[in-house]
Amino acid sequence: MQEPHLYEYSVIRVVPRVDREEFLNVGIILFCKRAKMIRMRFHLNKEKLALFASDLDVDQLRLNLMAFEKISLGIKEGGPIAQFDVPERFRWLTAIRSSVIQTSRPHPGLCQDVNQTFDRLFADLVL
Repeated sequence: MQEPHLYEYSVIRVVPRVDREEFLNVGIILFCKRAKMIRMRFHLNKEKLALFASDLDVDQLRLNLMAFEKISLGIKEGGPIAQFDVPERFRWLTAIRSSVIQTSRPHPGLCQDVNQTFDRLFADLVL
């Protein structure tokens, strides 16, 4: 049996009204230093979002989350932050911010299969 992978993950949250501190989980960011990877996925449920915040611009929210995705992938279209190394990109993506898109504090864990763990976390915490 191989040595388990140490990983960290954060939940991506939509906080339509920062003053109310209410949020809806919409995605996951997972980082594994040993695997040199960040994996990110989001899912926007328009019906839930409309009930939560009827005036939310879902199209703009999707564009902003797609920017997170580009940064996590480290692709050129993600801008200068996407060119950081993997740990720096994860730290930037999970930094505390006061905006409509926020992340939870990073949570650590150990697993044998990083992708399987990511899929489980996404299903449990987002879907």
